[in-house]
Amino acid sequence: MRVFNRAAAVAASLCVLLTSAALADTVKVTDVTGREVEVNVPVEHVILGEGRQIYFVGALDKDDPFKRVVGWRDDLAKADPESYAAYLAEYPDIAKLPAFGGMKDGTFDIEQAVALKPDVMLMNIDAKTATEEAGYIEKLEKVGIPLVYVDFREKPMENTEPSMRLIGKLFGKEEKAEEFIKFRAEQIAKVTDVLAKANPKKPLVFMERAGGYSDDCCMSFGDENFGKMVEFAGGVNMAKEIIPGTFGTVNPEQIIASNPDQIIITGGNWEGYVPGGNWVGVGYGADEKEALRKLENLTKRPAFTGVKAVKDGNVHAIWHQFYNNPYQFVAIQQIAKWLHPDLFKDLDPEATFKELHERFLPLPYRSGYFVSLNVSQ
Repeated sequence: MRVFNRAAAVAASLCVLLTSAALADTVKVTDVTGREVEVNVPVEHVILGEGRQIYFVGALDKDDPFKRVVGWRDDLAKADPESYAAYLAEYPDIAKLPAFGGMKDGTFDIEQAVALKPDVMLMNIDAKTATEEAGYIEKLEKVGIPLVYVDFREKPMENTEPSMRLIGKLFGKEEKAEEFIKFRAEQIAKVTDVLAKANPKKPLVFMERAGGYSDDCCMSFGDENFGKMVEFAGGVNMAKEIIPGTFGTVNPEQIIASNPDQIIITGGNWEGYVPGGNWVGVGYGADEKEALRKLENLTKRPAFTGVKAVKDGNVHAIWHQFYNNPYQFVAIQQIAKWLHPDLFKDLDPEATFKELHERFLPLPYRSGYFVSLNVSQ
């Protein structure tokens, strides 16, 4: 009986999907992996392969960011609890939104996905290997559910624009996507144009990924993500030559030997993952005094013994989730201001982030995304 009911549910869902297809335009889109996928647009029912994809969904559907979302992964409440709480207060029905596990940890429920009758499933590129190994693309295709990959994490400086254009096409929000892309490019240019003209000396920067999340030291970034943002901001990424990919680890001796001029640690409120951890809880409306206390505590680890950045007070913390959304330009501005304070004394990343919220995002802006031990910044 259980098998019969599942089969019937799949068949019924397929019937609905085919009926909806007749009422929409079928287009062929190319995702960030180069796959060509046929999708009926504009999509009205979407499964988010990660809850944090609401960062870009909200930028296109400001008035009602959840109107298309029929299901999402269960990560936002733990990875970014302040943002989740703010969305929950504004859109209380999201508490009832079907949630599921991830592809990479093998907890994704394909039968649940079929029952939600989505027009498309959006998946982050970092789950590509696990998705393919489990045969999920073929299984979803059999019941008429296309899957497309986007990327704001593995190569965000390369893939953010095509990802936003792809989502704009799927949502029927091409003009809004282009408006966002233009705003992003203008804000990055406020840094890169000045650097190109001034050609300042570039400080050596150590970017620590999720400092204090565990007792191990130290996760960092290679030639992408925050590592690339450091370069856009006029710095030299210390781990570029050490880490071959986007993410990796450097040992404490390498940090001490490199003696970085600046240290930037990514942080967030990870109480849901590591209760009482040493992580620096920056983020939406964060307690900046507490974040500063925890940031200073991290400088006492052996990896930072005697390094120039600590001696000079050039140790900073920045919201970790900039690594996984299309707002990287805000991070680039803030990093540039830390690395070249005289050159960017008139640049205001807080104002930039506030304008982003006012023009594109559903939530009002709240500060708390950056802190620094340098009292002059």
